[in-house]
Amino acid sequence: MDFRQKLESKYREILTNYLADRSEQALYQGQKLSRNAIERNIPPEEIVSIHRNIMAEMFPEKFNDRMQESFDILLEVMVAYGFAYREHQNLKHIQQELRTEMEIAANVQKTLLGTEIPCKKDMDIGAISVPAKHMNGDYFNFVEDENNSVSIAIADVIGKGLPAALCMSMIKYAMDSLPENRKTPTLVLENLNRVVEQNVDLTMFITMFYGTYHIDHHIFSYASAGHEPGLFYHAETQTFSELPAKGLLLGIEKNTKYRKYEKEVMPGDMIILMSDGVTESRTKEGFIEREELLALIEKNIHLKAQNIVQNVYKELEKLQDFQLRDDFTLIILRRNV
Repeated sequence: MDFRQKLESKYREILTNYLADRSEQALYQGQKLSRNAIERNIPPEEIVSIHRNIMAEMFPEKFNDRMQESFDILLEVMVAYGFAYREHQNLKHIQQELRTEMEIAANVQKTLLGTEIPCKKDMDIGAISVPAKHMNGDYFNFVEDENNSVSIAIADVIGKGLPAALCMSMIKYAMDSLPENRKTPTLVLENLNRVVEQNVDLTMFITMFYGTYHIDHHIFSYASAGHEPGLFYHAETQTFSELPAKGLLLGIEKNTKYRKYEKEVMPGDMIILMSDGVTESRTKEGFIEREELLALIEKNIHLKAQNIVQNVYKELEKLQDFQLRDDFTLIILRRNV
């Protein structure tokens, strides 16, 4: 006896018992039978067919043409329902596989792009980077060298998902491959620009900001490839200003040259770098104003740099109903003494 014959026999038993005493036990057995049928890929129209045949045998005098026709239409409905249900289950299975693969890819990306925040007695550094989806299209990295300098890179791929993540991995590999004497801000951007121009599709755009803080001289030198402008907090006057920087996005023109900028950093001054996921945070009323962002930073300015970036993120996340529209990266470097 194959499974379908066993199914029909069991169903007949359950139906007979239920019609005899309307017991809860028969209903429970029916639910159990349906789970077994699903596991064996028995379509719902076959269950209906079994039910119709058994009812016709048990109550032949009541199973008239009208009753037969009603079951015919129910069978047609169940055929369509069964097909749609199986397709839905298949899509759910595919979706779960993709979700699992994306989670694995996100963990690999986190490992590949991971960086440690430098611990320097003269500096207070805070950084946070949160992807809007599984994969992060933002990237930041700290590099310490033997000249008592700390370099910071922040980049943003215009786009999300796996393509953006692959671009970020390529940027990280290219940066790690640069020789030590080629890591001044302008040379870093010019080298990466050639890499991007040769390897990235023209439909993808990458912005980047690269700066080096010279701790002994308290000078911040930097260059930008079309990235979101940084901010500078003047501790003495308790005011904010924009870090001026111009430069073409990476990969547009192979031989692009980038301009070097410098800024003197006094005690208490802060350098604030970000991706456009910070400045383009959106509420129901529209984009937040620059003044709102500055107010949030100023509200937390008495805290450590890491606490500042975390609190600003939490506030902006709350304003967006805890749904990021874009990858969010915020970095603060403050001179202590």
